[in-house]
Amino acid sequence: MLALLDYGAGNIRSVEKALRAVGAEVQRVPSPEGLAHAHGIVLPGVGAFDDCMNAIQRQELGGAVKAWIAAGKPFLGICVGYQALFERSEEFNSCALGLGVFEGPVVRFLTTAEEPHLKIPQIGWNEVAITQPECPLFAGIPDGSHFYFVHSFFPQPVDSSIVAGHTDYGGTFAAAIRKDNVWATQFHPEKSQQVGLRLLRNFVEFAAQN
Repeated sequence: MLALLDYGAGNIRSVEKALRAVGAEVQRVPSPEGLAHAHGIVLPGVGAFDDCMNAIQRQELGGAVKAWIAAGKPFLGICVGYQALFERSEEFNSCALGLGVFEGPVVRFLTTAEEPHLKIPQIGWNEVAITQPECPLFAGIPDGSHFYFVHSFFPQPVDSSIVAGHTDYGGTFAAAIRKDNVWATQFHPEKSQQVGLRLLRNFVEFAAQN
């Protein structure tokens, strides 16, 4: 069973539907007690960083997620669920702390002299260059595949070795990370058609075996 953390994220229904489409047994979990029989955790997210973190802490899910990751159990973060793994965000003078699983801030896209008309947020399909070809998350997915993004902010990991895939949009940024059994993506696999479903299937199969 996969625990889909339910803290009011707007995309939880689409993530649940996509996970079920690739054969997962999914349970929405609003509190730590629901993790007892889970094989993996999925943390979805859209919207503001502070809203996400405040809801996670209010429902006492923050400590549970950190303990789960520390125990080496499979975890997948999506969009803001990816950003939540870092220390802090620059979004709207954010005051909430991230989970701090990884070092680094969440920063905003900036226009540059080379790209003065960069559209922010980035909305649409973009290429992901796979930098960890051995990563189980990308098994069977060709390098340079396109995934669907909707975001104005992105993490800047201090440890570059955790970057599993990067994308070029106003410069290169970490579109996906992986360390041990922790995976996370800035793009939305649930909105990325067949290639996104393959990525989710990879996670489901990995969680079932671990």
